[in-house]
Amino acid sequence: MSTPQPPVPQPPVPQPPAPQQPAPQWQGAPGVSYTSPIPVVRTHLGHALASEWTKIKSVRSTMWTLGIFLVLVVGIGFLVATQTDDASFTDVPFTIPAFFGLVLGQICLITLGVLVVSSEYGTGMIRTTFTASPQRHRVLTAKLLIFFAVAFVVSAVAIGVVGLFTQSLHSDTTGNEWGGTVLKGALYVSLLGVLSLAVGSMLRHSAGAITAMLGLVLVPAILPAFLLFSDSMRKIGEKMLDYNAPNSLAKIFGLDNEAGGGNAQLGLLAGVTAAAIVGAFVLLERRDV
Repeated sequence: MSTPQPPVPQPPVPQPPAPQQPAPQWQGAPGVSYTSPIPVVRTHLGHALASEWTKIKSVRSTMWTLGIFLVLVVGIGFLVATQTDDASFTDVPFTIPAFFGLVLGQICLITLGVLVVSSEYGTGMIRTTFTASPQRHRVLTAKLLIFFAVAFVVSAVAIGVVGLFTQSLHSDTTGNEWGGTVLKGALYVSLLGVLSLAVGSMLRHSAGAITAMLGLVLVPAILPAFLLFSDSMRKIGEKMLDYNAPNSLAKIFGLDNEAGGGNAQLGLLAGVTAAAIVGAFVLLERRDV
């Protein structure tokens, strides 16, 4: 018998290549592509100012606080003016009746200054604000400028109206020039409001910031009554007595007849306000929302 031969291996049969899938044909947009009618411009401080002006005039707290401020300053000023005689204004300005209303009215500007910034933190809208304007320093700058402008104009108008009313009641009396008291009185209470805004930005809490500012205004007016009893603390008490808010306004309106007209007190408040603003800017950039 013959031995079987092993099968001879057959070469592999080449397979035809798989057919290529045609690339999808994407349909283009019909006609001309869409172009937004809203012009794209670079943002600047003017946009932030417009935004903050819209905010401050739209919320009810602004109308209420400024309305009460005007009622206090003008109402109390008119009431005091009607109780005076010609001899009361021989050597003092006609705006003195407005001083009595400002002592209470300054609390309204302090409250409004805090609410301008802290209310956004309380509601969470500050996230939307910083999303729309990532430049945080620009937002805070706009808030400071808008609030100062509103507070200064309203304060100056209120003091000026009281001065004109008082002058009309005593037209035969030649009082001192009172235009400077309008500007400096409005500037003092407006700076108090700006200081409150800066404190509100740092604390981010309405009740805490308002309490802190009320303490800053009221404690120096009350504490000297106790410090003057001690010989070692007398100098501190006297300085507090000279530079607290009520006495500073009294010097601005010429109630003490001292030289300077409250310029030193106004300068101290401006310095403290500037320091608080710097602190607010630094913390705004370093902290999260």
